[in-house]
Amino acid sequence: MDGGGRLDQPLTRSGQSAAGQIGAPHDEPSRARAPVDRPRRRESRFAASSSYRRLIGRWAATVAHLPRGAGVIGSILLIAGTLVYGAVAGQHIPAVLDWTKGARDIAANAIGFRIAAISLSGNKEVSREEILTAAGVTGRTSLLFLDADAARKRLLANPWIADAAVLKLYPNRLQITITERHAFALWQKNDRLSVIAADGTVLEPFVENRYLGLPLVVGRDAERQAEDFLAIVDRYPDIRSALRASILVADRRWDLRLTNGINVQLPEGDVAAALDRLVELDRDKKLLSRDITVVDLRLPDRVTVRLSDAAAAARDEALKATMKKKKGGDA
Repeated sequence: MDGGGRLDQPLTRSGQSAAGQIGAPHDEPSRARAPVDRPRRRESRFAASSSYRRLIGRWAATVAHLPRGAGVIGSILLIAGTLVYGAVAGQHIPAVLDWTKGARDIAANAIGFRIAAISLSGNKEVSREEILTAAGVTGRTSLLFLDADAARKRLLANPWIADAAVLKLYPNRLQITITERHAFALWQKNDRLSVIAADGTVLEPFVENRYLGLPLVVGRDAERQAEDFLAIVDRYPDIRSALRASILVADRRWDLRLTNGINVQLPEGDVAAALDRLVELDRDKKLLSRDITVVDLRLPDRVTVRLSDAAAAARDEALKATMKKKKGGDA
């Protein structure tokens, strides 16, 4: 400042405003970096563009070395992938598989693998149509693509079929041989009646008139034990002919329900010995012709008989009459 209180120099330099001067301490570093930063940005952009050019060059070189037709193959794969995705997303897989199977069968039939002759043997209860349907054989099925093992498994799913063999005789013949189960007995469980085979397989969940003459077994698990038990009963023709039902009790022992209403209670073991005693008692004392309801053979050293209500009442009256006579005679 001079002696008059004035500044020796003006607050602003030539070409600068006061605002610019005041902000100079903050702006000077920025202006100092600007000449340095701008070249760096140019260098990074140049490096990036160079990297892109190198990458494109490598891709072009790779494409140039691809075998001829690679583009077509890639397009096919892309289309196939799109179709597969659409089939999965739209839940059309079964329809696609059916179409594929049909297409391949048509192609195989066109070159001579159409099934021209089918030989079936061993079937009696199962019809020809049921067998062919279970095996998956139709008028369009080709012998070339028929899965014999899968066809056999489907046949065995039928309860009437115990065993099956599927043989492909090229170029156009098919042979199917089956072994059927036989109706062995009727099985009653919880008021439901079924036809069963000797091994306990349920053949029919209902009973036709032609099966009414089969032996009847009753109870849970009776179908599995019926074959062995009835084999013992068959040794006694008189009892077998009078048998109405065989009842499995508590999965341990059997009761015989005869046609005249008598219930014969058999032991858990040695059934044959118990039946021997029953036959002997009936032969010597006409046991099964009497007015009784139960014959208990569960104990090996005794036979217990229960009279019918009418027989018991008659017996009581007879005993009373006998007692009266004795009292009268004593008087």
